[in-house]
Amino acid sequence: MKSCGSMLGLPGRRLPSAEFLLLLPFLLLLLLLLLLPAAPAPHRAAYKPVIVVHGLFDSSYSFRHLLEYINETHPGTAVTVLDLFDGRESLRPLWEQVQGFREAVAPIMAKALQGVHLICYSQGGLVCRALLSVMDEHNVDSFISLSSPQMGQYGDTNYLKWLFPTSMRSNLYRICYSPWGQEFSICNYWHDPHHDDLYLNASSFLALINGERDHPNATAWRKNFLRLGRLVLIGGPDDGVITPWQSSFFGFYDANETVLEMEKQLVYLRDSFGLKTLLARGAIVRCPMAGISHTAWHSNRTLYETCIEPWLS
Repeated sequence: MKSCGSMLGLPGRRLPSAEFLLLLPFLLLLLLLLLLPAAPAPHRAAYKPVIVVHGLFDSSYSFRHLLEYINETHPGTAVTVLDLFDGRESLRPLWEQVQGFREAVAPIMAKALQGVHLICYSQGGLVCRALLSVMDEHNVDSFISLSSPQMGQYGDTNYLKWLFPTSMRSNLYRICYSPWGQEFSICNYWHDPHHDDLYLNASSFLALINGERDHPNATAWRKNFLRLGRLVLIGGPDDGVITPWQSSFFGFYDANETVLEMEKQLVYLRDSFGLKTLLARGAIVRCPMAGISHTAWHSNRTLYETCIEPWLS
């Protein structure tokens, strides 16, 4: 018997089965989905740029491990390790360095509409604190102070013995609190607890940014500093250079060389540059860590993951 197709004069092809006709709409839908362009991946906010400032006798090369860690944990982050005042040039007066670093960071900040992070090591932590004071429109989210003598330095170190071989800490004030001594960066934050009057009168840097001595810009500097989103303080008892090591947390010696913590320092009690205000709003993070020497802070992976990485938003 001939098929219906033959009887109608059509080529001898079988008609689609009922099952195929039922599946046809789903097959067409699948084909349509395959031909449509892929949906864009969910947008993730970019990480804020990171600016790194080195310390005494350092250079950008010292931070290669830190750069590697940031690239691993926060891929795509724009990291700038500023290559200024390297090596012996880091002995230049700190106000001169502040001006140089200010010119370098200003364009980076201007392009970062969501703000930037500062990671500042050792002496560089003081440079960065001064930047926060003098820059009216800075947009720093986290200032990470990495083993920095924020309340000053009073201790015999290899650096001091090389720079002033005939002076011990007990008489270094004779050099540091002179106009000639203030031409060296380390004397700008030399803080002799036995000669506080000389420190207050002679210090051309630390006493000013601490608000310990009156000056015309004190109110404006305090306002600028309080633009900061978060202050992260890092240091530890095995540092071996910062003396006392609690200076990294704004602690320091009294006249009897007993260390008083930050909350007992006059600069805190008077809130002279905004430290007490920052703490009151929960914007100070303290991250002490033992077992790390001064030159290892920026290369220690555990330290990075514990104290730095959480604040690089």
